[in-house]
Amino acid sequence: MAAYKIQVETGTALLAKTLDCISITLVGSLAEGEKRLLDHFGPDFIPGATDVYHIREKKDLGDIKLIRLHKEPFSFFPEDSWFCNHVTVESATGKIYHFPGYRWIEGYLTVELPEGTATLASEEALNPLLLKRRENELKERQETFKWRVYHKAFPRCIDVGDIKELDSNVKFSITKILTFGLRVSGSLLEIKLKGFSGRQESWKSLQDLKRVFGTYKTATSEYVSQHWREDAFFGYQFLNGVDPMMIKKCNKIPENFPVTDSMVGCILGPKTNLTEELKRGKIFIVDYKILDGIPGNMLNGRQQYMASPLCLLYLSPQDEMIPLAIQLNQTPGPENPIFLPSDNEWDWLLAKMWARSSNLFIHQALYHVLRTHLFAEVFCISTLRQLPMSHPLYKLLIPHHRYTLQINTLARASLIAPGGFFDKSTAIGLSGFAELLSRDMQSMTFTSFCITDDLKSREVESVPNFYYRDDGLKIWSAIESYVSGIVDCYYKGDESIQKDQELQAWVREIFKEGFLERKSSGVPSSLQTRAELIKYLTMVIFTSSAQHAAVNTGQFDFLSWMPNSPCTMRQPPPKTKGTATLESVLEILPEVGTTTALMLAVRLLSEEPGDTRPLGTLPEENFTEEEPKRCIKVFQERLSQISAEIESRNASLPLKYNYLNPNGIENSVSL
Repeated sequence: MAAYKIQVETGTALLAKTLDCISITLVGSLAEGEKRLLDHFGPDFIPGATDVYHIREKKDLGDIKLIRLHKEPFSFFPEDSWFCNHVTVESATGKIYHFPGYRWIEGYLTVELPEGTATLASEEALNPLLLKRRENELKERQETFKWRVYHKAFPRCIDVGDIKELDSNVKFSITKILTFGLRVSGSLLEIKLKGFSGRQESWKSLQDLKRVFGTYKTATSEYVSQHWREDAFFGYQFLNGVDPMMIKKCNKIPENFPVTDSMVGCILGPKTNLTEELKRGKIFIVDYKILDGIPGNMLNGRQQYMASPLCLLYLSPQDEMIPLAIQLNQTPGPENPIFLPSDNEWDWLLAKMWARSSNLFIHQALYHVLRTHLFAEVFCISTLRQLPMSHPLYKLLIPHHRYTLQINTLARASLIAPGGFFDKSTAIGLSGFAELLSRDMQSMTFTSFCITDDLKSREVESVPNFYYRDDGLKIWSAIESYVSGIVDCYYKGDESIQKDQELQAWVREIFKEGFLERKSSGVPSSLQTRAELIKYLTMVIFTSSAQHAAVNTGQFDFLSWMPNSPCTMRQPPPKTKGTATLESVLEILPEVGTTTALMLAVRLLSEEPGDTRPLGTLPEENFTEEEPKRCIKVFQERLSQISAEIESRNASLPLKYNYLNPNGIENSVSL
């Protein structure tokens, strides 16, 4: 006889328990045990409980490689879903085997859980049972998670019509659903009660904007509302605002942006000129050429307008990024003047508003939706389809895919759907949004997803007070070190990487379904070396966590004060100078209802609504071996150190940069 102690841990969620009958079968290296009912007097499998059972087998089963959990009806009770966290099996000799589950088990069926030691397929080649289980798991997942073409030029997405069709294991928790729902309904009610919803008239004054959310504000949103007109703050946002991805060093003034020394001399001062400052590396540019030719949307039966500006900036002796000149369209000429800080106050302010409006479209469509949300979804689906749960890279990556499929499915049903936010509240509209993504897909590169390479390509490595860069590089390095440790645990050389067909299928599918097999992107379709694998995995985790936090968390802070980033303009860009006034600017800016739609959207999307998991928080113990656990602990300690460094720096700043503080970075794209 062989005795075994079974411990079954049920999840803590409100509905995690089950009344169904649960049985277990142990499968060992020597033999397979009998099906055993797990049952005590009284309730079993209640939320948060660990139930202990003792079973005996007729003979020693050897090392336990696999367990089968059988879920069957109990009496007359209806089927009852169960969330199984973890199962441990202890033999009479004291050896403990771990079986991570962390999944909903729905219906009456048998689920196989492999022993928790991470393995490559090649290591199970001599065990047909385990190899077959591995293959069957992927076949089942590939049936559950299928690709869909949402738009021919976009990355592919999950093939579901709405969130009801999603597998339960990728849906929001009850906590997140309730909190998110209450926040949405509460914000909508507040807007309605104050009478702002749907109103089509212009704002009578800028101060009226503060009445929209009343007491709901942040220290940064208040700072923005007070400083948004200042040139130094305009430049600051290109470094540490909600979109720090556009600014780059200018080595030569573009031919289509004929800025002269006489135009900017009053800013540069009498002892220097543009040529000298270009040589010194003090001139920077933001070019919105990608927007050129995209027509404006129609809102409430009225034509809206867009621009494709060029902004020239100067890193002053005080280390402030100061705008020197703004041209609102790409083709120079008499009807496309270059606006300057020396112009009429309202002319210059309006030019900056046009630039910030253009920045809103680039930020939301490209750096937020496309380059974090949509690609995080590609990474997620490929992981679920190509990596079995016993694969070390599945265990590494799965925490960084939590809730991504549901939040993106919701976005496709609301934000980027006909009648959704982009369609009904922005100048770019849904068709312009699609065109913008299509253009970016044709030019994006693998290196643009890697912060180390991206910063070099933009030549902004030495710009002072660039906190996105400073904090982002620390986070990238911490992730890279963590990934390196995990890779070292399971891959003993480049050859093992090359021969891992599951890994190669994962990379190949991302290249095909995400980057649409565009070889000019530089995105690999296979990985050959340890260095390539580490960089690729670091990119996936950074994109799905830190990069998303950098472009998402500050949305309310920087965008809720509408004049700082108008979501539409109701008149075309000015063709002459000297005509702008406060009254004319209010007629150009979004109307009341459109403004409140923007403010509502950024309020709902800026703050996680509960059930959060900050970067490095891994309550689900997918790794059971000591070495990967040590790597996780070191990673968590480094993140804690980075957090302390950020908070120490922020203590002396008038405007804190906290978007890449590990404490506030979600593990995954979940909002």
